[in-house]
Amino acid sequence: MDSEDHVCPVCGQRVDTVVGRHKTLGAWVPTWGAGPCRNPDCPARAEQAGPVTPAAGGERPRRSGGSATEHS
Repeated sequence: MDSEDHVCPVCGQRVDTVVGRHKTLGAWVPTWGAGPCRNPDCPARAEQAGPVTPAAGGERPRRSGGSATEHS
């Protein structure tokens, strides 16, 4: 991790550091970057002022077709 503080490019206020990820050579690698600006007077302020929620689709899909005991 780098120790630099991220700032909003518009107002210059400090912003949170958020972690993302990308795949490199078959492995997921973390990437850190600047989060959204929370300054109410900033034109680049985040649209959603609430906490960040994980993206949908985090669960594995279930197989359809029943269980192996049904087909005996």
